[in-house]
Amino acid sequence: MINKNTENYLIYSLISSIIFLLVYNIINYDPIYGYDAEAHHSYIDYIAMYLPNSFNLPNFETTREFFNPPLPYIFPSLVQIICRNFASSSDLLKTCQPIYGFYTQIFQSLLFVASIYMYLKIFKKIRNKIKFLDLSVILLFCLLTVNYKTFSMIRGEPYIIFFNSILIYQFLLLCKKSFEYKLKDIFIFGILIGCLALSRQWAFLLFPSYFLLIFFIKSSIERKRYIKFITFSFSIGFIISSWFYFGLFFEYGSFTAFNKEPSAFNLSNQPLSFYIPYGEEMVYLFTKPIRPYFSNTFLPILYSDLWGDYWGYFSFTSRSLDTGRNQLLIGDYLARVNIVSLFPTFLMILGLRTGMKSLRTSPKKENDYFYSYIALSIFVTFFGFLWFLIKYPALPTGDTNKATYMIQLFHLLSILSINYLDKLKEINLKKYTIVLSILIFVFIHNFSAMMSHF
Repeated sequence: MINKNTENYLIYSLISSIIFLLVYNIINYDPIYGYDAEAHHSYIDYIAMYLPNSFNLPNFETTREFFNPPLPYIFPSLVQIICRNFASSSDLLKTCQPIYGFYTQIFQSLLFVASIYMYLKIFKKIRNKIKFLDLSVILLFCLLTVNYKTFSMIRGEPYIIFFNSILIYQFLLLCKKSFEYKLKDIFIFGILIGCLALSRQWAFLLFPSYFLLIFFIKSSIERKRYIKFITFSFSIGFIISSWFYFGLFFEYGSFTAFNKEPSAFNLSNQPLSFYIPYGEEMVYLFTKPIRPYFSNTFLPILYSDLWGDYWGYFSFTSRSLDTGRNQLLIGDYLARVNIVSLFPTFLMILGLRTGMKSLRTSPKKENDYFYSYIALSIFVTFFGFLWFLIKYPALPTGDTNKATYMIQLFHLLSILSINYLDKLKEINLKKYTIVLSILIFVFIHNFSAMMSHF
């Protein structure tokens, strides 16, 4: 059993470790090494070129990331404008890129901290307790290695995490009030939906479950309130964000324009090994979980990129093995990371099972609706991503299968894992303490994977 003083010590040690990781990665990692970084930089430079006189979006000839919504590029574009007005250089673009990259990392790190703050608020509200800082909440979210590389790159996914943490908090408040709402609630919810839609298209996988939840609300009065609220809120979100997607449609003929041609949906688009890994792929999962050993297998790549760095964009670089640190040993270390991370992964599965129980519970309590949405959203997000990988197969490497793209999925799973731990704490405090101790060990062991070695 962890006493109060020990728990406080662990909380503040954990917070200090997270701050260290964020600062360390800001200092040591240049966003130009991130996924498709040069294309994201081109997007920023194009917007900044016309600001502040006008706001123009790039096309496919300017950058292959043209299909992305613009919100994540606004801040670095503003920094680029400030930089070019003060810098003296013959190549202002090259001079300002590392500067706006650095300040964007700081900004996105603040978004990460703000997201953790919102998660703490969520569980404080769920538990109806005075205490704000909680060891299990901070630990479960900050244990995900994918956080640190994602928030170190210039991308839209950090904004999804930030806005969604506020959105689900607002949704929890709505559940607590049996779906009674005020005009202010509709506008806040709608604005957040609009911001999510303008962050990155992956955010759309979070939306269907708000409508699916209607079928799990048995009270006719609550159902009517909820339908009205969702209809009005999503209408506001549509008004805020639809201009961008209509722009894609009018220019490229599709609301979901992409830089690759889609295939007709067919499970045969991917080989059998994509769905069911076998042979050497399973051995490499716990011996050498780095590119190119998995050869387009879905779950081994996703798992290894969640807890480690399968693609070699953060803790090591697979593009140039003569740079970085410990290149020859990183595969062995990441193999151990994959082994010890089986424990928090199993905890996520148990949490998902608990979330499924909330779906089946009748009559539902206020928190059951919240957890039901989270469980539904996990399934929609997971299978939505799987649909994308089948629709846009990247053979033979599978390089569109990245945990960063689905970071929202792992945050949702963490919410249900914390719910499971809360129930375990009520039933058996000794087992809860053991589980928490193992998670702390996993965090310590995986600490190096959370640090850039570039």
